[in-house]
Amino acid sequence: MDHRLIGCTGVRVSSLCLGTMAFGAQADEAEAARMYAAARDVGVNFVDTADVYAGGRSEEIVGRLVKGERDRIVLTSKVFGRVGEDVNARGLSRRHVVRAVEASLRRLGTDRLDFYFVHMFDRDTPIEATLRALDDLVRRGLVLYPAVSNWAAWQIAKALGVSAREGLARFELIQPMYNLVKRQAEVEILPLAASEGLGVIPYSPLAAGLLVGRYRRGERADGGRLVESTAYATRYARELESDVPERFVAYAAERGVHPATLAVAWVGAHPAVTAPIVGARSLEQLAPSLAAAAFAMTPEMSAEIAALTPPVPMFHDRAEEAGR
Repeated sequence: MDHRLIGCTGVRVSSLCLGTMAFGAQADEAEAARMYAAARDVGVNFVDTADVYAGGRSEEIVGRLVKGERDRIVLTSKVFGRVGEDVNARGLSRRHVVRAVEASLRRLGTDRLDFYFVHMFDRDTPIEATLRALDDLVRRGLVLYPAVSNWAAWQIAKALGVSAREGLARFELIQPMYNLVKRQAEVEILPLAASEGLGVIPYSPLAAGLLVGRYRRGERADGGRLVESTAYATRYARELESDVPERFVAYAAERGVHPATLAVAWVGAHPAVTAPIVGARSLEQLAPSLAAAAFAMTPEMSAEIAALTPPVPMFHDRAEEAGR
């Protein structure tokens, strides 16, 4: 397993990150333990969770799994989503951020989080207020590095500017959606990360199963996120009608590679990416994603895979400047 630096932090992590959204939900604790052990066996030292995963059960399971080797694990969690019935049990207000991190630490059985993500953008709370709350957590030693997920490039850039101006701990790691059929991050988010020295751990490298042939146009699958979740079905509605997933699966088959291995390796080959997040409901599903750590993605193959999709739009309309 290769190890890569997270931005400018000096922290080295495995080239894959274990995602634990299914822990305590689709994967019970025994199956979660099997997946964690398999990830550790191939050298993964990076684990991502969130307070909203399985209503907090994911954090509890992760806490028990890392107990005894906590100092060897780079651990993340997140804040934003609703975690209780109280009207203030959501968002990025100082009140909720402080209460949420303390609750996450209790569930995880640890005294600090290596990286703490704001999970979504909060339109009701000024960025400055959230950044000051995160800076306080860093000063208290509860969080080592602030991080951000699902923000637009302009929002991240604004936050970086505020942090620099006010002398606050800045975001050091970002977590965008990124896969072969969702390449919007290439337009501005990944260039921003490369420019500002931010680590990047993309989620959904398999496009919720689309890129492993789980779903086919005109056919209804028996299960899976695109069937069980309205949010996922909406998110990938256009891609469900595209021929890209079928072409990608055929490309993988022609080369004798599991499509999950190839999809994860393609995401990880982007120069701005630190480590794709790999997660699953079972060890059987997870294994081919873990195999991506040992797959040699060549520049030629990466370009061939990228060519299966329409060109990614430029960040402006001056097409004559492409490549400059």
